[in-house]
Amino acid sequence: MSSNPRRALVVIDVQNEYVTGELPIEFPPVETSLENIARAIDGARAAGVPVVVVQHFAPAGAPIFARGSVGAELHSVVASRERDHYVEKALASAFAGTDLAQWLAARDINTITVAGYMTHNCDASTVFEAAHAGLQVEFLHDATGSLPYANDAGFASAEEIHHVFSVVMQSNFAAVVTTDAWLAAVKAGMPLSRDNIYASNQRARAKAAA
Repeated sequence: MSSNPRRALVVIDVQNEYVTGELPIEFPPVETSLENIARAIDGARAAGVPVVVVQHFAPAGAPIFARGSVGAELHSVVASRERDHYVEKALASAFAGTDLAQWLAARDINTITVAGYMTHNCDASTVFEAAHAGLQVEFLHDATGSLPYANDAGFASAEEIHHVFSVVMQSNFAAVVTTDAWLAAVKAGMPLSRDNIYASNQRARAKAAA
């Protein structure tokens, strides 16, 4: 873990589709995550932390995120705020087919902070790719969110999905924290810690045995 984090806040896919469109975020409540996304952006800008805004597009006529549709537009919480870089993507990870890695490297950024949607899809894909590339990663679990799924593998609520992905990310890939904790770390210029697989498993086994 870097003792001198050079951060960028990466705000992923905060688009109308997740608020008033076909994929409404359910947990945490979207009003909560939107408020914290706004606080994170404002805090980052006040501290000189660059803000990257990511926007997902599907081809025109697609059922979700169709280019030119209202659902694909950035939500006003993000659209109304200044940014330092803009990334357009068509795949889950904000790194896939974009210039994000090069932009970060050119600025000697070693830590990315992920906010936005969805926890279990574009956020997780971005977190995993960043960690594998050697970046330190932070995940704002109250400035992100999930929705429920039902398919041939079963059913999972939005809360279950968000909780499990947050625990897994903290175990190996990212420091999972609240927006308040992140803002305090930014102000102090301090890193945030992720856990490790072994310790996470040992605690779970001890809890189950208690």
